[in-house]
Amino acid sequence: MNKGIYIIIIFCGWLLLVQAGTKKKAIGGPDPYLLQLPANFPKPLYDFSRNPLTKQGVALGRFMFYDYRLSKDSTVSCGFCHQQFAAFGHFDHALAHGVAGQQGTRSVPVLFNMIWQKAFMWDGGVNHLEVQPLTPLTDRNEMAMDLKELLEKMQADRDYRSKFKAAFGSEEITSERMFKAFTQFIATMISAGSRYDSVMLKLPGAVFTEEEKAGYAIFQEKCAGCHKEPLFTDLTYRSNGLPYLPALNDVGRMKITGNTDDNLRFKVPSLRNILKSAPYMHDGRFFDIYQVFDFYDHGVQATVTTDPLVKKGIPLSDREKRQLYFFLNTLTDYTFINNQGLSEILID
Repeated sequence: MNKGIYIIIIFCGWLLLVQAGTKKKAIGGPDPYLLQLPANFPKPLYDFSRNPLTKQGVALGRFMFYDYRLSKDSTVSCGFCHQQFAAFGHFDHALAHGVAGQQGTRSVPVLFNMIWQKAFMWDGGVNHLEVQPLTPLTDRNEMAMDLKELLEKMQADRDYRSKFKAAFGSEEITSERMFKAFTQFIATMISAGSRYDSVMLKLPGAVFTEEEKAGYAIFQEKCAGCHKEPLFTDLTYRSNGLPYLPALNDVGRMKITGNTDDNLRFKVPSLRNILKSAPYMHDGRFFDIYQVFDFYDHGVQATVTTDPLVKKGIPLSDREKRQLYFFLNTLTDYTFINNQGLSEILID
């Protein structure tokens, strides 16, 4: 067998085509959606058996994600803050902002690979993927919508009734159905197609440059303790020695647990697409990745809860910073950022 063809066949085998849900399509019912899961990732934590993916359900979730009418004054959508070209983060604002110019206290987190997480938000304050949209929808600093009012607004819209019927079998619009549809769309936001992934899968012609290879070695030595492959996060909550900002008064996970040991702990973010998803840190204080390098090199302010892995800082020479930059660039997933199926303007 031709070696090139053999490698392609093996690669195809590495991509698991899974059907979310085991039931066949009912007559007149929605069509199953086939989700590609990368075989080098762990098993998703989200339970698809309770919310089988369908083409109509995903389409409904996508429609709602970009619908400005879901905010109080119809000026803000989910996609307004979660911009695809920024890996569904927000590139030009340090802090989340919403209706009437309101501003939050944290940066907009990126949205991808969410089905591998069991808790959400910077402090883990939401413990189920289907509940997560409730926070931005109702937060006064974001979309500021009353949930009952929102459901009534959607129920009065003929287009929404039609889309819910296509996805769920009837025109009834409930919060459960709405959140399930949101989740179906978010479940399709999978980022696993970077050049790093191609190298790890040993695809033909995929290799690191010498600079990237050196950067990968630096990453493994100095960063991988928290940013574990392949998700490039261990999904824990850590204090990284970032100087406290009194103006924001954000104590991190301690706000959720009430435990002083969690003071200033925030979720470890993924480094996938990191060069596309500035600003950085939970409060968006850094707009350039080299500011992050400099912080870890000489800006850590240790407290009693600062993680031991960074308590003394992470020394980085100028050469190492450059090499690390080149490696992080290999984590950019252009197939994800440019995926038309996730875009505001869908091209069939």
